[in-house]
Amino acid sequence: MLQPDSGFNRLIAVQVSKRTWGHKFFCAFKGLKAGIRGHSSFFVHFFASMAVMCMALALGCGLIEWAVLLICIGGVLVSELINSAIEELVRRMPEAERHLFWPVLDIAAGAVLAASMFSSLVGLLILGSRFLALWVGQSALR
Repeated sequence: MLQPDSGFNRLIAVQVSKRTWGHKFFCAFKGLKAGIRGHSSFFVHFFASMAVMCMALALGCGLIEWAVLLICIGGVLVSELINSAIEELVRRMPEAERHLFWPVLDIAAGAVLAASMFSSLVGLLILGSRFLALWVGQSALR
């Protein structure tokens, strides 16, 4: 068993602290790629995000509306990546211990659902009011 002050721990601390910013960004992008690949729910959210951005562009959303939409989109995509990281961690655990972590997976999935539902409501308010104003013929419904 390794002691807290063992040479191994000092070696790991030195190796981690010597990573350059470029290497840290490389690892972050590698993690982003791993989080996106093979997770179909991320692609569903990504394409829904593209549809929302196309609609916002077509409906002529203003700067504040774009900012709110992008914050919501980012929140959903980040929560999906965190959920994927937790799923990956549980997959790598021994089979006999996985059942202990099902509630954790459920909570992470619930976080994605909550972020998606909240973002859908925000998108409906912003894009729906723009669409309604266009359909009714008014310049803005507020």
